Amino acid sequence: MTDRTKLIAAVTVAALGYFVDIYDLLLFSIVRVASLKELGLTGEELTHTGILLLDIQMVGMLIGGIAWGILGDKKGRLSVLFGSILMYSLANIANGFVTSVNEYAAWRFIAGVGLAGELGAGITLVAELMPKEKRGYATTLVASVGISGAVAAYFVSDLFHWRTSFFIGGGLGLMLLLLRIGVAESGMFAHAVKKHTSRGNFFSLFKTKANLLKYLRCILIGIPLWYVVGILVTLSPEFGKLLGVQGEISGGLAIAWCYGGMALGDVVSGLISQVLKSRTKVVYMFLVLAVIAVTTYLSLDGISTAWFYPLCGLLGFSVGYWVIFMTIATEQFGTNIRATVTTTAPNFARGALVPSTILFHVVTSWTGSMITGAAIVGAVIFGLAVWANAGMKDTFHKDLDYVEEA
Repeated sequence: MTDRTKLIAAVTVAALGYFVDIYDLLLFSIVRVASLKELGLTGEELTHTGILLLDIQMVGMLIGGIAWGILGDKKGRLSVLFGSILMYSLANIANGFVTSVNEYAAWRFIAGVGLAGELGAGITLVAELMPKEKRGYATTLVASVGISGAVAAYFVSDLFHWRTSFFIGGGLGLMLLLLRIGVAESGMFAHAVKKHTSRGNFFSLFKTKANLLKYLRCILIGIPLWYVVGILVTLSPEFGKLLGVQGEISGGLAIAWCYGGMALGDVVSGLISQVLKSRTKVVYMFLVLAVIAVTTYLSLDGISTAWFYPLCGLLGFSVGYWVIFMTIATEQFGTNIRATVTTTAPNFARGALVPSTILFHVVTSWTGSMITGAAIVGAVIFGLAVWANAGMKDTFHKDLDYVEEA
């Protein structure tokens, strides 16, 4: 098998794996109302229970992120890539059989654990196989194909019952396992194994102040995306009523527009990064755009749905630097801890939705306004992201074939 064939196989599996990953991750948000209504919930229960289940899923991703990350550095990128796909696919299928909120919560937690591993392992594998000057193109392809899974989730959920939609996602994931034969392990990882390098020590990230700050900055620049998706867009039906939007808002369609914009943002941010030969400059550009988009979203009053959905698309586009965020995380640390960082950082960024929603509820209760609560939480999150990016070293030209000292 040639190096080119290995690379194509790795990019294909990573991209399709992330496609199914995002499909599953967002499917719950899309079918939240319909599925919980069928389980007997009404009124405010739909909102509160939906947020609770989302938080449970995110807790699973936090735990899974650490476990899969360590495993990826100790046992290899492929073991995580396919092990995580198997777990979340089976959990996806099980979600289609739930008959109670407790069952729903249990399987969303297990799905969260599984979903935590695929992207980090895939991005790490692809980044280590690609030449440094071109790895941005590969990671952009993985992210843009993957994020379009949210759009697919909307159309599938629109055509099929929510239970069938979960079955389809699980079936797609299991089909991916058939591609395992064509994917080869990272040569950098294999070299680290031969040298008997200490690998996957998660706590080594906390041994020095420099490493801790670098790791924290990696996480903070990714949090705005999940604030936008998890609060502003997931709760768009509720925000739509408060903003006087003319017409009923479909949460699923709002998410589809958001992720459509995000997929486009990933392509654009990745290509701009290649042109500017910089990661951090692109993050600044998109953070500024995101602040403008969020401010517009929270301040417009009485617009029609014909304008509201494209605004959700603009929100998605503005935080569509996820591929840059993932590439930065991958490039910050050595081969012996790279999978751990690349897997845990996005999951801590996703998991930050839990304290973000708690803060959102607290501030909303304090101010008596969801809009004010969202604005204050957004200001905190974007402020931290700008601070994090300001202290991040640009790694566009960085050679990844090295290890971190223990």
